[in-house]
Amino acid sequence: MALRRWALLVCRRRPTPTALLVALGVAVLLALLPLRPSSRSWRITSGEMREERPGEEPIRRGSPVGLGSDWPRNTTQQTRVTSPPVVFIKTTKTGAGTVQNLLFRLGEREGATFAFPRDSFTFRYPHKFRADFVEELPEGSSQFDLLVSPLRLHLPALRQVMPPDAVYVTVIRDPVATFESVFSTHASEVPAFRLARAAAAATVAATAPPTTPLELFLETPERFWDPGRPGNGLARNPMSFDLGLDSAAGAAGGNSSAWEADLAALEAGLRLVLIAEHLDESLVLLGALLGLEGEELASVRLNARTLSHVTPLGPRARRRARAWNTADALLYDRFLRRLWEQAGRYGAERLRGEVALLRASTERVRRQCVARGGVAPGGLEELLRPRQSPGATVLGYQLRADLSQQELGFCVRLVLPERQYHAHLYFQQYGRDLRPSSTSNPTPNSTRRSTGGT
Repeated sequence: MALRRWALLVCRRRPTPTALLVALGVAVLLALLPLRPSSRSWRITSGEMREERPGEEPIRRGSPVGLGSDWPRNTTQQTRVTSPPVVFIKTTKTGAGTVQNLLFRLGEREGATFAFPRDSFTFRYPHKFRADFVEELPEGSSQFDLLVSPLRLHLPALRQVMPPDAVYVTVIRDPVATFESVFSTHASEVPAFRLARAAAAATVAATAPPTTPLELFLETPERFWDPGRPGNGLARNPMSFDLGLDSAAGAAGGNSSAWEADLAALEAGLRLVLIAEHLDESLVLLGALLGLEGEELASVRLNARTLSHVTPLGPRARRRARAWNTADALLYDRFLRRLWEQAGRYGAERLRGEVALLRASTERVRRQCVARGGVAPGGLEELLRPRQSPGATVLGYQLRADLSQQELGFCVRLVLPERQYHAHLYFQQYGRDLRPSSTSNPTPNSTRRSTGGT
C-alpha cells in the first residue's frame, strides 16, 4: 500500500523513536495532495487553500525534513479565513477525539496557528492549565488560532494565551457511560480502579457469576477511593475534574454555593457544549458557530474500544454509577438543557434539515474513504494505528485501496489518530520535532491521562 511505502522510505532516514513518529505522519501527510475529497485540484498560497486553475504550474517547495515532499510548508503570517479562534477542552472518554480531529482538519485547511504544548501531547495534564505550558508563537504569527490539545481547564490562564474573541467549546457525555469508559480504559493507572480490579480478581472463584471490577467498585466505592491519594483525579466525576470544577463540592448534590458559582462561571465561559448522545445536532450548532458545513463537519468515530472491553451495567449498577458521579450528572443535565435551548433558537425545522444534510454528507465521505471500521491494531498500518490503552483495545480504520492520491490526502486525515496528527501539525508549524518532555510526575491529587483513547 501507499502508506507502507511512505513509512518505509521515511524510517530509513531518521531512526530515533520520536522522529519515526513524526516522520510517519509528515512523510505521508505532506506527500499527499489536498484535504478535500473532490475532483478539483487545490493549491496553498500563504496558508490559504484555493482552487488550482488549468494551465497553472503547481506549487512545489522543499520538505522541511528533506523528504522530497510536494506539500508546501506555511512560512508567512497566517490569517484565519472564516472561523474565529477556538479553544476546545478535550474531556476524557466523551468522544472528544472525534471533534478534535475535525478541528485539526479545520486548522490545517485554513493555515491556522495552533497553540501546542511545549513538550508533550498534553498541556501537562492533569495539572490545571497554565500559560507557560504553551509553546511559543511561531515566527510570523501574531496570535494563536486554535488550542485543542488535552488539558485541565483553567479559564483565566487560557485567556492569557488566546485572543479575546476566542470561542470556548467542549463535549460531554452521559455520566454513566463516561465513567464506565474511564474505568475500563484507566483501570491500570488510577489507584482506586487498580484496587477494585485486584479485589475482583481475588473474589472471582468465590462468586458465580463473577463480579466485574467496575461492579465491585460501585458497590462500595469509598472502600477503594481515597481523594487525597495521588492519581485518583479521574476516579470520581471525571468530566468535572477535566473542566476544572471542585467535584467534591458537586458530589454533595450541588448545594454548595462555591460549586454553583463555579458552574455558573463555566457556563458563562463556554459558548457551546456538545453532547455526545446528540452529536449530529451538536455539530450543526458548532458549524453555525464556526462557519462550517457539509464535508467540513463530516467525521468518523475515533478511539472506539472492542466490545469485550465494554462492561454492560444493569439498572442497579447504573443508578450507583450516577450517584457516585453526582457532579457529572448535574453538569450533564444542565448542559443538555442548554443545548436544546440553543437548538430552539436555531430553529427546530432548520436543525432537522441540517442534521439530515450532515448525515448524508458524512455517509458519503465514509463510503468514499473507509473500507473497514472497527479494525484491531494488528490489522492497521502503523500510521493509522491508535495509541493503545493498557485497559482496552482501541480500534481503527482501514482505508479503501482504490483511492486517488487526492482522495487519500483527505481520507488519511479523517481517520488519523491524535498523536500522529499532532506530530504532523507541530512539525509543519515549527519545522522541528517535539521537544523532549521536561515534566516528571503528575500532581499529587491527579492522574496522567492516556490521550490515545478519548
